[in-house]
Amino acid sequence: MSISENLEKFNKELPDSVTLVAVSKTKPVSDLMEAYNKGQRIFGENKIQEMEAKWQEMPKDIQWHMIGHVQRNKVKYMAPFVSLIHAVDSLKLLKEINKEAEKNQRTIACLLQIKIAEEDSKFGMDEADAENLLFSEELRKLQNIKIVGLMGMATFTDDEKQISEEFKKLKKIFDTFKAKAQKLEKTFEILSMGMSSDYKLAIENGSNMVRVGSAIFGERNYN
Repeated sequence: MSISENLEKFNKELPDSVTLVAVSKTKPVSDLMEAYNKGQRIFGENKIQEMEAKWQEMPKDIQWHMIGHVQRNKVKYMAPFVSLIHAVDSLKLLKEINKEAEKNQRTIACLLQIKIAEEDSKFGMDEADAENLLFSEELRKLQNIKIVGLMGMATFTDDEKQISEEFKKLKKIFDTFKAKAQKLEKTFEILSMGMSSDYKLAIENGSNMVRVGSAIFGERNYN
């Protein structure tokens, strides 16, 4: 199936309440333009400089999401245009994003990454650290960022029960934080979980944003 056909399938299948991030890392601009011409406007990349190069070349009504682990020294390259940063896991990183957002006279939306997987290779904060950060005085001082929700990645396994449990755990944390955030009149709406292999389970367990790459663009070539 073509990229256009894959996208059509997703647009029919996904509930209206779920936002589709087309994960376009390693893919050429021509592939992204095929998706764009089919109506896709949100693209996810995991390398800042690759995302910046695509931003320079492509239409300016695209929302660019940074979905990979962020190195602080690279934040300046995406600060002029990035719409949402998914994988924020420290106050240090938030301070850097805030500094670069201020230089660009922007407010940048961010998600806190919560570690729900068993694998050591996955980044993320635990619930207590995330809660302390979200409701801290330190965060209130950062005027050029907005934490709008949470992101998480399940363990890479065929055990659907385990994946569901991990997603359920993240949804519970999200609901707890959201209730507290509403009292402080913070906007806390996005729960980004689910990828090509597990997006259906993620949606069943409350995800409202899925990050789908290979199921739209085909397998990646890392050479």
